[in-house]
Amino acid sequence: MSKLVTAFTEGIIAFTATNIDDIIILLVFFSQVDINFRRRHILLGQYLGFAAIIIASLPGFFGGLVIQREWIGLLGLLPIAIGVQQLVFKKEENITVQTVSTDFRQPTPTNSILSFILSVLHPQTYKVAAVTIANGGDNISIYIPLFAGHDLKSLAVILGIFFVMVGIWCAIAYLLSLQPTIANILSRYGHALVPFVLIGLGVFIIYERGTFSLLPWVRG
Repeated sequence: MSKLVTAFTEGIIAFTATNIDDIIILLVFFSQVDINFRRRHILLGQYLGFAAIIIASLPGFFGGLVIQREWIGLLGLLPIAIGVQQLVFKKEENITVQTVSTDFRQPTPTNSILSFILSVLHPQTYKVAAVTIANGGDNISIYIPLFAGHDLKSLAVILGIFFVMVGIWCAIAYLLSLQPTIANILSRYGHALVPFVLIGLGVFIIYERGTFSLLPWVRG
């Protein structure tokens, strides 16, 4: 398996594993869309928040440039530990999304560039970004070992997958917000799947980095 194919696979697995619960938050946001809280605020806020998480995770890539690849794989124990913790304690996160204020009523500008700038600067966009960052804080400990050990091309593939998946995630959440039955099923069972996916991701990171070769009975 080539490095780029591996990066592509890891990117999809990592994003899916760490953002299943984010769909539930997006469902809440999309259920509140009105004249003052637009879909573009949700999309832009999600991208801004996720970009902040990625920036905070980049030290894993730079550290990976100087640390032996096999030892980097030990960081795969982090998502395994998080998955086991969630599996054992069945911790449920209760996220309260504040009601959208009606004080942000503004006329919609006709200039598309100006409209985009105002959307980026809109308080609702930063509210979505803040919730995304708060909910994705644990993702940093997973993305750091994921980025470590990859070269620049592989990192670019993973980041490309991540940012494409952000848009796909928003689209899925919007469509689900129109289907109450499906949304209820996802809300009920989504959390149960996350621990197993995280554990699988950690094992995959350890295996792909060749960390098992550090074991004396494997090395011998």
